[in-house]
Amino acid sequence: MSTPLARPLIAIDWGTSSLRGARFDRQGQRLQERQFPRGILSVAPGEFPAVFEECFGDWMQDRQALCLLSGMVGSRQGWQEAAYCPCPAGFDELGQHLLWLYPGRLAIVPGLSVQQHDGLPFAQHDVMRGEEIQIFGALSLAEVENATVILPGTHSKWAQVQQGRITGFRSFMTGEVYALLNQHSILSRTLPADAPWHEDTFRQAALLAQRTPSVLSSIFATRTLALFDTLPSERHPSFLSGLLIGEELRAMQSHPHGVLLLVGSAALTLRYHCALQALGLNAQSLGDEATWAGHLALARHL
Repeated sequence: MSTPLARPLIAIDWGTSSLRGARFDRQGQRLQERQFPRGILSVAPGEFPAVFEECFGDWMQDRQALCLLSGMVGSRQGWQEAAYCPCPAGFDELGQHLLWLYPGRLAIVPGLSVQQHDGLPFAQHDVMRGEEIQIFGALSLAEVENATVILPGTHSKWAQVQQGRITGFRSFMTGEVYALLNQHSILSRTLPADAPWHEDTFRQAALLAQRTPSVLSSIFATRTLALFDTLPSERHPSFLSGLLIGEELRAMQSHPHGVLLLVGSAALTLRYHCALQALGLNAQSLGDEATWAGHLALARHL
């Protein structure tokens, strides 16, 4: 049985394009959930308090409630910038770096940063905002303390967790590169927009990415497949997706330790699960529930 909360919780996930919240009682039971198309890009500077009050002011009437906000709301374009918490980081470090907008009542959960040691003559950092809550939620749901957590998306993340603390992570612009190639490159002329996902083609491309001299060369094959009609056009998007996700796995497959956890939308985790299986790896998939589980886990710790 889960440990009760010291106070009712209002959990807010405020991202770039959407705003959603959930209200929990002291037993951790979800009482209500709301979602609005009010991502941070739709909110003018200085208007965040008013938007928050409009969407969740009635919930905040409970004077005992603790409200935690995660996501891009803590970025420079958000309500107020919350300094990144450096890795390694667990609940203790997150708690120490909370940005209290209203002391004891309303706080922004900081994102995480990690310095990459890639042999450059200058410091190179990687960052995340919002994913840290999903990672801790995934650990809570899977009941593990050691894991590699993969978060597919526009900028995919691979995070290493040891004894419940995020020790490091790396980002990949996989989703954004796919969108750019799909919409703005020469490949866009032969990539049908409404093509269904073709699992076998995707898997073959993910495996090709493991043995090609360069994925930059193999990407061009998406063009020649059309020129020589060697693959039906409706399979071309799956081929390109498989190459890019396969390249991501090629770069990281020697790094996983502990269990593998996939956190994200059903469509994306399905693709990563397929690519991982092609390489002989298994992962547990989790969805949006990881965000609320992360908020609850942090609130219990606080």
